[in-house]
Amino acid sequence: MINGKKILAIIPARGGSKGVPGKNIKLLGGKPLIAWTIEAAQKSKYIDRLILSSDDAGIIEVAKQWGCEVPFVRPKELAQDDTPGISPVLHAIKTIPGYDLVLLLQVTSPLRNTDDIDSSLELFEKQKASSCVSVVEVRENPYWMYTMKEDKQLNAVMDSPNFTRRQDLPKIFIPNGAVYIAEKKWLLKNNSFLTKETLGFEMPEERSVDIDTLLDFHITEALLKSSGAL
Repeated sequence: MINGKKILAIIPARGGSKGVPGKNIKLLGGKPLIAWTIEAAQKSKYIDRLILSSDDAGIIEVAKQWGCEVPFVRPKELAQDDTPGISPVLHAIKTIPGYDLVLLLQVTSPLRNTDDIDSSLELFEKQKASSCVSVVEVRENPYWMYTMKEDKQLNAVMDSPNFTRRQDLPKIFIPNGAVYIAEKKWLLKNNSFLTKETLGFEMPEERSVDIDTLLDFHITEALLKSSGAL
């Protein structure tokens, strides 16, 4: 709870990963991928209830082993390849009433820590926001990007002044997938965490890994070893 507002944290994790089979429970640093997110959330000083939304019996069993509550099994129609990412979240908050804020934590962001969660909630509350998502500064700035025609002619993606030095470029951020926060009523109205009202909570690149491939697993393990976490 933060300033009297009750917080429901949701970890969505469907089965049937195509890129890396069993990705959500594949071992990373000796424990299932999903365990990293569960542990970070369990240490939060603000989260009132942490739940899993999954259609997969194996994921559900592992989540329970790591202390995550599983109050329902996600309907199969909300666990398809083309299911919008917001749909399981809306299903969860409609199924479990009584909370003011919704916190979405994706399994694929294992290096996001408890301080990232709590600090983003503090920013959200301090700014009296309706929505907040974690972001990371991009390395490849779109002001220096081009499309290329069949005749190999380059065209700038963005019309801009002729920046000649990297330090002159405006900072550009993208959501890193680690933390999504919204007022429940606002989210039910907008059906998205990202609108013109959304705040950005900046996270460092080293904690912004978004695991999608086997290479991402290897890179993340290397980062964990270099940081002394393993």
